[in-house]
Amino acid sequence: MTLLTLEGVTAYYGSSQALFNVNLEVGAGEVVALMGRNGMGKSTTVKSVFGLLPAAGVVRFSGHDLLPMPPHRVARLGIGLVPEGRRCFGNLSVEKNLTAAARPGDWSLKSVTDLFPRLGERLPQIASSLSGGEQQMLAIARALMTNPKLLVLDEATEGLAPLVRKEIWKVIARLKQESDMAILIIDKSVRELRQIADRAVVLQRGETVWSGPVAALTPELTERYLGV
Repeated sequence: MTLLTLEGVTAYYGSSQALFNVNLEVGAGEVVALMGRNGMGKSTTVKSVFGLLPAAGVVRFSGHDLLPMPPHRVARLGIGLVPEGRRCFGNLSVEKNLTAAARPGDWSLKSVTDLFPRLGERLPQIASSLSGGEQQMLAIARALMTNPKLLVLDEATEGLAPLVRKEIWKVIARLKQESDMAILIIDKSVRELRQIADRAVVLQRGETVWSGPVAALTPELTERYLGV
């Protein structure tokens, strides 16, 4: 079953067009990598899904048209966002960050602190005092506490120390193996994405230029579209 569908999506920042023709699908329980060089429209695509900027085309989730909806209604349908830059509530404790938007389901304070034991040790601590890696863990755990059908990870390993990056990738792999949650992941780590994603969608200048099984993303295609 397809959870998220984007067809012919266009989007603007004021009078500047950022997306021209984005097409992608995420099925139930599927991990899809949204890939492309910097500035090609990946985070803008995420903003279009969540109603954070004007967009046109088709954006549907579980049969619902998302384009007329404000962001809070989109989230309530079952899409959890781990935003680029973490954006934790810095003046709130770790525990309050986790419980502020919690919804009933399998993910609870106990299960997310089992997943990230360091957060369990820091529940009373103010979020702004955490390290960058711990704040990233908190952002992921906070999204899980909404018990989403689809988890969107926007640059979840960006700017982290290698050991923390490795820990985050292990958590993402565990989420794939142990849950039926779908995941849309934006990241530059092609090697790790190959190990986790089922399919990939590649953007170039605001358009979908390639999509298919991640195993079919050849070195030639990687060089052409990702520059690595």
